[in-house]
Amino acid sequence: MAATTKMQTESAKKKGAAFRTIDLAYMALAVAMLAVCSWICIPATISFTMQTFAVFLIVCLLGGRRGTLSVVVYLLLGAVGAPVFAEMSGGIGCLLGPTGGYLIGFVFSALVMWALERFLGKKLWMYAVSMVLALIVCYAFGTAWFMHVYVGEDGSRAGLVTALSWCIFPYLLPDLAKIALALLIGSNKALRKVVRNGASA
Repeated sequence: MAATTKMQTESAKKKGAAFRTIDLAYMALAVAMLAVCSWICIPATISFTMQTFAVFLIVCLLGGRRGTLSVVVYLLLGAVGAPVFAEMSGGIGCLLGPTGGYLIGFVFSALVMWALERFLGKKLWMYAVSMVLALIVCYAFGTAWFMHVYVGEDGSRAGLVTALSWCIFPYLLPDLAKIALALLIGSNKALRKVVRNGASA
């Protein structure tokens, strides 16, 4: 009996180690995906990228815990200088600059999706609602940060209307399209099952 118990314990440890390896592998892929999606870029006041799509899809597929950690790791890599942000930029200045609030807002977006999944389950309508709310949270945090940090050449600050016209309105339709694409891919139950196999969300 003791030998059987010991074997079961060792088997559980090995299984747990395998889960941790799987987690790290998927998170590494998620970080790489975020970087690639940030390089798909059209320069503007705030560059048009596929970052928000990546955040939504990563959290939808990996779950809240691994998805949020992936976003945090991505931001930390960028903060220390890895060229993982838009236009292959990096450094703490990207996070502290006028558009840095939108990058940091990705963490809050992931947390919103995580919380709603825990309370409302893994239904398609829940993911649609959570992505929309996550986008609003990212917009709110990023716009508030932009208004606080941005200073024009004449020393003027950006008001709310100006910030919305520069930072939100041009991106609404593209971001809604990204949500639709993330839902289309992330709603595949078989894919989610494979990605989440062996780790709790």
